[in-house]
Amino acid sequence: MASKILRVILIIVLFIVFFELGLFSSYTIVTAEAPNFHGLVDMQISKIHDFFSPQKVNEALIKDPTPVNISNQKDVALKMESLSQVDGVNVDSMNITTFDDTDNKNITVNIEALGYASPNQTSGQIVISQTPSYKVMATGQAKYGENGLRVDENTVAITSILKLY
Repeated sequence: MASKILRVILIIVLFIVFFELGLFSSYTIVTAEAPNFHGLVDMQISKIHDFFSPQKVNEALIKDPTPVNISNQKDVALKMESLSQVDGVNVDSMNITTFDDTDNKNITVNIEALGYASPNQTSGQIVISQTPSYKVMATGQAKYGENGLRVDENTVAITSILKLY
């Protein structure tokens, strides 16, 4: 077991040594000057440090969306219905989330809801199905008012409509 760990460490050290030798030789070829060992090592360390800095790591992490409640769900559903040209949007299935800070006055919200297609007609008979046919996704601008968080219907924009099978 110890010999395997020693071999892995030796391979890593050899890789680093060959990498550094290649870097110094390529620096010499490109610049036609003797390499500044201290400067090149400092540059590598600073680049690695910048890559793993807490700020870069936080930017790379994906935040979970924050669920929010809005006071005008029915109005937003009607707007989504007219924009997406489906025959109905289920308010009960509506999921409203945001990646913005909810302490801000204005926030961008993502809205997902199930949509229904027109009833199927078979030989003059109308068959109404309770199964949703679409998943409608939209974005909009919301702001806090006296009744809570309210989405401005004029800012609602459909981002995608997915057909459910």
